[in-house]
Amino acid sequence: MAGHSHWAGIKHKKGKADKQRSKIFSKLSKEITVAAKLGDKDPAMNPRLRSAIQAARSSNMPKDNIERAIDKSSINTELNFENLRYEGFGPEKVAMIVEALTDNKNRTASNVRTIFQKAGGSLGTQGSASHNVKQLGVIKIDKKEISFEHIFELAIEAGADECKTNNEFHEIQCPINEIYNVKKELEKKIDNFISTEIEWVPLNNVEISKEKHEDLINFFETLEEDDDVQNIFSNAKFIK
Repeated sequence: MAGHSHWAGIKHKKGKADKQRSKIFSKLSKEITVAAKLGDKDPAMNPRLRSAIQAARSSNMPKDNIERAIDKSSINTELNFENLRYEGFGPEKVAMIVEALTDNKNRTASNVRTIFQKAGGSLGTQGSASHNVKQLGVIKIDKKEISFEHIFELAIEAGADECKTNNEFHEIQCPINEIYNVKKELEKKIDNFISTEIEWVPLNNVEISKEKHEDLINFFETLEEDDDVQNIFSNAKFIK
C-alpha cells in the first residue's frame, strides 16, 4: 500500500476503526468459517484458513471467537457462501475492485450497485476496471518483527519479486501462485504476520485533489459498511 495513509494506496482494509469492531469481527469470522468449510480445519494444512486466522489475530479478535467460527463450519452444513468480484468506477473516475463473500448474490449486487450510483459512479462488466490493476500476492509483516535488511534477504531467497517498507510494516510482493510457498519459507524465521492476501495493485493512479478527499473516503466507507463486502481496492492516489 503506497503512502502513509491507508487511503493513499490501492486498498482500504477493514478493521482499523474501533467503532467498527463488531462488524469487522463478523466479516473476519465469515472468512474463517468459509475457509474451514472449504478445506481442512487444521490451519497448518489449510493456507486460506491460516491466513484468515492471522488476519483475525492482527485485528485482536479473541481466541474464542476464532474457535467458534471454525466450529460453525461443521455445525451449519447448509452454509453456502460465494466469493464475488465487482468492477466499476467511483467518484472522479477511480477504478474500483470490490470483493464480496455472500450467501445472496442478488442482494449483494443490488446493494453495491446502489452505493456506486448514489456516489455518482457506476458498476461495469468484468474487466472494465481490472485492466488498470494487477493481482499480486502480498505479505505484510510488522516492522517490530524484523529489520528491513533481514526481511529483504529472506524474501528474495523465498522467491518474492519485491520487498519494500513504510512507516508501519514491511510488504513482500510475489506472483499469486507463489504466495503460500513464499509464506511457508518465511514462517521458518517469522512467527507473526499482519496479513497474507491476494491484492489488486494499480498499474496507474488517479490523483485525487485535497478538496475531493472527503467524497471519495465517504464512498469507500459506505462500501465497507455493507456486511457482504470484504475488501475494496482502487487506483486512487490522494494528493495532500
